Amino acid sequence: CERCGTEVEQKELSQWFFKTTAYAQDLLDGLEELTTWPERVRTMQRNWIGRSDGVTIRFERPGGETTIDCFTTRIDTVAGVTYIVLAPEHALVPSLLSGHPQKADLMARAQTMKGQRTARQTDPDLEKEGFDTGQSAVHAITGKNLPIWVANYVLMEYGSGAVMAVPAHDHRDFAFAKKYGLPIEVVIQNTEACPETASGRAEDLTAAYLGSGILINSGEFDGTPSEEAKQDIGRWLEAHNRGSFTTTYRLRDWLISRQRYWGAPIPIIYCSKCEVVPVPEEDLPVVLPQDVDFRPKGDSPLARHLAFKNVSCPRCGGPAERETDTMDTFVDSSWYYLRFISPRDAAQAFDATLANRWLPVDQYIGGVEHAILHLMYSRFVTRFLADEGYLEFREPFARLFTQGMITKVSPRTGRLEKMSKSKENAVAPRNLMEKYGADTVRVYTLFIGPPDKDAEWDDRAVEGAFRFLSRVWRLIGGNVAAMAPSGTAVDPSRASDPGQELYRKAHQTTMRVNENLGRFHMNTAIAALMELTNTLSLTLQDSAFAPSPEGADGAVLRDAAERLILLLAPMAPFIAEEVWEQLGHEGSIFKQPIPKHDPEAVAVDMVTVVVQVGGKVRGRLQVPVTASEDEVKKLALADENVIRHLAGREPKKVIYVPQKVLNLVPA
Repeated sequence: CERCGTEVEQKELSQWFFKTTAYAQDLLDGLEELTTWPERVRTMQRNWIGRSDGVTIRFERPGGETTIDCFTTRIDTVAGVTYIVLAPEHALVPSLLSGHPQKADLMARAQTMKGQRTARQTDPDLEKEGFDTGQSAVHAITGKNLPIWVANYVLMEYGSGAVMAVPAHDHRDFAFAKKYGLPIEVVIQNTEACPETASGRAEDLTAAYLGSGILINSGEFDGTPSEEAKQDIGRWLEAHNRGSFTTTYRLRDWLISRQRYWGAPIPIIYCSKCEVVPVPEEDLPVVLPQDVDFRPKGDSPLARHLAFKNVSCPRCGGPAERETDTMDTFVDSSWYYLRFISPRDAAQAFDATLANRWLPVDQYIGGVEHAILHLMYSRFVTRFLADEGYLEFREPFARLFTQGMITKVSPRTGRLEKMSKSKENAVAPRNLMEKYGADTVRVYTLFIGPPDKDAEWDDRAVEGAFRFLSRVWRLIGGNVAAMAPSGTAVDPSRASDPGQELYRKAHQTTMRVNENLGRFHMNTAIAALMELTNTLSLTLQDSAFAPSPEGADGAVLRDAAERLILLLAPMAPFIAEEVWEQLGHEGSIFKQPIPKHDPEAVAVDMVTVVVQVGGKVRGRLQVPVTASEDEVKKLALADENVIRHLAGREPKKVIYVPQKVLNLVPA
């Protein structure tokens, strides 16, 4: 247990599932249409659904009393099978060991392997362990007897929990066969990709070869390319009723049963006569009792609440018992967006008419940690409800933005970890707000980094946001008297050179901030406002800039100040509201429209190209945005500093990043 360290014990329970596997392909196909979702999330869901196309092959036990089905995507290697290996929890294990003299010891070993966490089972560094059951199965093609083993590296969750082991062409099988001295047979030859397969002898292999090639040691299929052999062997197995082409999915049905109080009750009643009976619709919802004993005793608190548990059967009226498990809380979060449309509706879970009018959700923001649980479950539930006729859409969230984690060094471990109370590294916002104000905390939080990436919290860096806001307060509040009256038309052509540059910067910033906020790049939006603040400060210090209430510079100053504070308002609402009032406005700043930029002001005629010689900066050129590489190169070669550092040598290579960098590599 991650909290108390007690060893976790696995138990077999009768529990409830949602049949998510019925929607595996539908969920997979739907991802192709979610082009506005992050590709990272779509990839995670594809991998979680995990479609595999292959063949299910049947290996008969001697006498034909039972068969072992194995799914494989590499049926081309079937001639190289030297043993069958089962997961420790495979249903056949007890019967295979029924007559074994060491049955008790081997079952105990299987139980130990079963107790290993699934995450460790897929770890390539996990030490392979297993045992021979003493039983065998017949090879579906060659007729050879194959020993049946049990091993810790086989997952019950994949395929059927049984694997046809091909040590020469699977890393895990190779390591296991080497450890226990099991046969290895090379059946795929590729002399270019793996020269060790040239001889076809197992003793020449130092590692498993996983790639494609030509079949060898494979009887009638010798000489067939491996991709072609997958089809040929699959058809042969189908024709001889020993296998079939199969599509499998890693996705499993959703286990919703939880042995705890907190969760929606599962509306099921068990009757000795009527067996499993759903709670009648008129008796829904089932309400949790308030007087519950929460002391941990290894079962659900509801199981010990007799007044809740003991009921009459709704069919026969006889004594019955409620289901005392509750639902996984992900069940609630998989459809809450439907309830938001009609939260006070006492007659139904959601109003389908309103849901179809307002949904799907236009923009969803959440953590990437929910990519394969909450988001997948929401997609599943929406599809199911659409198929049942309640919804007219199949995807719950049209656009998705996933934010990163805030991390901080934990005083308990000294490591950088996700910020949380349990790790004792959480920051109390109240303390920072009392020292710096709420706006400072907001601006720093937004400025800490790209919102879709993890970012480290640093209390000391909060002061930078405080200084920025203080500077805005002083610059605007201290120069109101020099500004033109509110509403004065701005004519930048009549302004001074610094005034024209300030006007251009203010409108470039307007464009950048609006674009960045549209992409949720709040950190770069704030960076643009910081740049505008610097330009405003330098302009006010320039002796050529002469703002007055009657002059063009005064109108430019008013325009830049109002744009700065309007764009800052969503990030720093309190200061923005105060400064807006200082600027002479009545009413809230939040009733103002978002400012638009002047297209002519943001049009750039010239750009600065950095000139490097051998990777070191040796000059800067002001060139037209339309300048070609040859034109930029000619200007660079005429620069005195560049000429000096080339020292008469012709550049043997020219690397040009348009409108940014020209790198001359000397001969």
